[in-house]
Amino acid sequence: MKHLERAFIGPNHWWRYILVTLIAFVGAQVIGALPLGMVMMFYTLSGKGTINPENQMDFTSLGIDPNIGLALMILSFIIGLTIFVLILKPFHKRNYKEVINGTTTIRWNKFFYSAAVWAIVSAVFLAIDYFISPANYQFNLNWSLFIPLILVAVCLIPFQTTFEEILFRGYLAQAVGRWTRNRWLVAILPAIFFGLLHAFNPEVAAHGFWIMMPQYIFFGAVFGFISIWDDGIESAMGVHAANNVFLAIFVTSKSSVMQTPALLVQDTINPTKDFIILIVASLIMIAVLAKKYNWNFAVLNQKVEGEKE
Repeated sequence: MKHLERAFIGPNHWWRYILVTLIAFVGAQVIGALPLGMVMMFYTLSGKGTINPENQMDFTSLGIDPNIGLALMILSFIIGLTIFVLILKPFHKRNYKEVINGTTTIRWNKFFYSAAVWAIVSAVFLAIDYFISPANYQFNLNWSLFIPLILVAVCLIPFQTTFEEILFRGYLAQAVGRWTRNRWLVAILPAIFFGLLHAFNPEVAAHGFWIMMPQYIFFGAVFGFISIWDDGIESAMGVHAANNVFLAIFVTSKSSVMQTPALLVQDTINPTKDFIILIVASLIMIAVLAKKYNWNFAVLNQKVEGEKE
C-alpha cells in the first residue's frame, strides 16, 4: 500500500492542507471564474439576453454559445488544478503524481478501463430508461453544436473531474488517512465535503437538498472506496470523467448544471429513481473492476500505517 501511506513522509502539518485546499479552491472560484463572469456580464449589459433565474448555467438564455459557456465554466477547474499542482511541492515536498497513487507513475490503463466500464454501464441504463419512457426524452441533435460539444467535453471535462478527484480522493484522503489512520473515514469524510461542494448546483435547488445530497455523497463515497481498494485514484478519475462526459454529450435537463446541446433532453427528473439507478450501476462497476484487479475488500479494515514526523 502506497497511496495513503505517502502522507506520512515529508511536511504534513494540518495547516498546510487547509492552506493548499483554500488557495486552490479560491483560485478556481475567483481567478478561474473571472472569464465566465465577465462574458456573462457583457451579454447581460449588452441586452443580448438575461440570466435564467432557475439555472444560471443556462448560457443560451444569455445568448452565449453553450459550448463556449461550457468551456469557460471548465476553465475555472483547469486554473484550480494548475494552482494545486504548482503549490503542492513547496508545501509538502511531493508532486501531484504522489497524490494520485503515492508513486511517481500514473496508471493510465486503470483510468481508461474504468472510464470505458462506466460509459458502457451508463449507456445501457440510459437505453433502458429511454425504451421504457421514450416520451420523457426529446431528441435534440444539432450537428453544428453537437460536434463541437464532443470536442469540448472529451478534451476539457476530464480536467474538471481530475481537479475534484485529486483534491478529494487524493489530497484530502491522504490527510484524513494520516490523521485518523482509518480507511473507512478516508472514503466517507471527503465524500461528505464533495457532496457539500455541489450544494449550490441548480439540481439541488430544483429537486431539494435532502434528496440530492445523498446522491452526491454516495457517488463520492464510491470514488473513495474504489480508490482505497485500488491503492490510487486513477479508477475514480476514469469513472468520474466518463460520467460527466457521457452526461454532457448524451443527456441533459433544464435543471442540470451542464446545459449542453446534448443528444437528448430529459423532460422530467425523478431523483429517487435516479438514485436507485446510480446505486445499481455503481455496484455493477465495482464488481467488474474488482474482478479485473482482484481487489481485496478487507483492506478497508486495515489501519493506515506510518510514523508521523
